[in-house]
Amino acid sequence: MTDTPSGASAPARTPMFSPGYKTTVLGLLVVAYTFNFIDRTIISTIGQAIKEDLKLTDAQLGWLGGLSFALLYTALGIPIARLAERRSRVNIISIAIVVWSAFTALCGLANSYLMLLLCRVGVGVGEAGLSPPAHSLISDYYEPKKRASALSIYSLGIPFGTMFGAIAGGWIAQNVSWQAAFMLVGLPGILVAIAIKLIVKEPPRGWSDREVAEAAESPGALGREASEAGAPSPPDTAAPAEKPPGLLVVAKRLFGSWGMFHMAAGITVASFAGYGTGQYAPPYFIREFGLGLATVGLAVGLIAGISNGLGTLLGGFLTDWASKRSPRWYALVPAIGLIAATPIYIFAYTRESYQLAWAILLIPGILHYTYLGPTFGVVQNAMDVRMRATAVALLFFVLNLIALGFGPPFTGWCIDMFAQQAWADAGGAGSFNAACPGGIGPDGGSAAADAACRAAMAEGTRWGIVSNLLIYAWAGVHYLLAAITLPKDMARARAAADAGDAAAARA
Repeated sequence: MTDTPSGASAPARTPMFSPGYKTTVLGLLVVAYTFNFIDRTIISTIGQAIKEDLKLTDAQLGWLGGLSFALLYTALGIPIARLAERRSRVNIISIAIVVWSAFTALCGLANSYLMLLLCRVGVGVGEAGLSPPAHSLISDYYEPKKRASALSIYSLGIPFGTMFGAIAGGWIAQNVSWQAAFMLVGLPGILVAIAIKLIVKEPPRGWSDREVAEAAESPGALGREASEAGAPSPPDTAAPAEKPPGLLVVAKRLFGSWGMFHMAAGITVASFAGYGTGQYAPPYFIREFGLGLATVGLAVGLIAGISNGLGTLLGGFLTDWASKRSPRWYALVPAIGLIAATPIYIFAYTRESYQLAWAILLIPGILHYTYLGPTFGVVQNAMDVRMRATAVALLFFVLNLIALGFGPPFTGWCIDMFAQQAWADAGGAGSFNAACPGGIGPDGGSAAADAACRAAMAEGTRWGIVSNLLIYAWAGVHYLLAAITLPKDMARARAAADAGDAAAARA
């Protein structure tokens, strides 16, 4: 099939895509998002090795996984999304994967904090080009009533990436080096980029919405069977694409009502807690229980893959089912999940047995991760077809600048403060970071000094994480507030979207 660079929304004929082909497309995007999160979050698994090697504070470690990555990731997301409203989303995704994979591999060549920081900025540049066009593509392949489920499947890349990154990164860092871990998880992403470019076809804008409309008008009109690979797109003879709505128009639709604002606030606050505590979960088990990188990576990875993966799927499918009764469930499912997960997380991180803590941690992720699919589904269903990539980019701009940019550094700062307090309570003099570079005893120091440093570091890590886990309940309150007016807000947004799509079709 030939790409349609113009992205025309009124093609000469509508292509059909078989269910098997749509599943293949969604599967490839899940793989891409998995590599996205492997390269984004591997810093949490191998962070302890980096911290000790480069003699970093936890706040510095937080910046590596936070603002250094998020700054250009958020800044470039919007212009890339605007490009995706007009040009081939498949091409944009393929190029983005190559860029972030290359910079991840380059992190393995870093021999200083500054060089590693700059390479992490490069990873963020590439990763900015995935989710906005991917959400737009998925919304063109899947009709509104299936979008929350489809987007929840796409969001499996988050727990899958966390799982594979933790398992592979921990083993490689322990048995080879943390530099090798970056190289070996980064380079395979280029193969994913090639597969997406060769297999995924660019559908016309709004194809799934028009399919539903045509089916309603003529039930037999869409009974044709497509080939397993999907039918070809129309030739590039369609009219030029009209200009997509402006940023302010999209922002007003996304944040301009009570319900939509609190949905956006809920996912932002939940992500702030998730990125912050998630970056320090592996170091916590290493510091508190003296476990190795490979053991912790395997355990944390499996917990994330199983628990968080089930929660991500549950949120999408449960919401698509419950929303047939009331759209309010798009907000109530995440609210219940986040508030219920909070005390279970805290209970797990205050146990004196890591085996018990790991067993408990299988539960809250199922509840916590129900927020992803419903939130993304609401956003996509509320937008015109030429707003969808931009809406995701705007949401991610706010979400990632606040949550990814400042969540890990804030948790790291809290850990440093609690470690300083624990150091002082144990009779340590002066600054903890000065006395214990990298959280361990100074080179050439006594075993007793090293033990005191490690004890204060472990205590600070536990309470730094616990204090930030309370933020999940705050996020749940935002979703409860969203539920108050969400049915009315969604109906108004959907009516505006339908009117905008109809006007574009007549143009």
